[in-house]
Amino acid sequence: MATYKKRGFKPKNKVEEAQFDEANSTTAEVFSTLDESASKTEEWVRKNQNFILGGIAAIAIGVLAYLGYSEFIQKPKEASAANELFYPQQYFDQALTNEAEQDSLFGLALNGAEGKYGFLDIITEYKGTKAANLAEYSAGMAYLNLQQYSEAISHLENFSSDDAVLGAMAKGGIGDAFSQLNQPEDAMEYYEKAIAFSTNDYTTPRFLYKAGVKALDLGQKAKALGYFERIKEEFPTSQEATNIDAVIGLAQN
Repeated sequence: MATYKKRGFKPKNKVEEAQFDEANSTTAEVFSTLDESASKTEEWVRKNQNFILGGIAAIAIGVLAYLGYSEFIQKPKEASAANELFYPQQYFDQALTNEAEQDSLFGLALNGAEGKYGFLDIITEYKGTKAANLAEYSAGMAYLNLQQYSEAISHLENFSSDDAVLGAMAKGGIGDAFSQLNQPEDAMEYYEKAIAFSTNDYTTPRFLYKAGVKALDLGQKAKALGYFERIKEEFPTSQEATNIDAVIGLAQN
């Protein structure tokens, strides 16, 4: 056990003198080791100071480059892309309410006109922006309405969103495209993904119903019954609940 020696301590006998000498020797060795380590560290720093300063400079340059890219490139790009998106989105919205000219309006939304970008141009020219991501969704839905199902699937799969409605609609849209391509198992998979994506009064009963109908087509009556009963219990005021007892009867029989 170490003992504290007061200043001016003098050993009383040879045993204490030996212990005192040993303690002094150990202390000297410790300080010697520390001095040696410090000297080696200083020498290493001196030899590698250019490397160290270069590393610090590289980190600083990287941070400044990122901030500069975000402020002077990405933000203006996002703003420009959002402005460009407004034009084709108008054609898309008109197409949803004008069945007589629907195909031509969807075409204008996709390809643009009068020197203005369409959804496809925005996806290419503004890749990585929020507007380009939204353009993927709108392009997918336009192709779905134009009955170009493979193109619809491709664009809707490229779209990503945490939005409860848009995210579910994209999954369900892929399900619709697979259904039209006569791939019922794939359609069912995406209807179920749409159901699982979020729970809300708009998309959930919509895709529960579609999943139930597709389950009936596949001979999966128990699964279909579960979907239809969920509509009746959880979404009784939805449009899909209007004739729900009739489809429940089909699933039961």
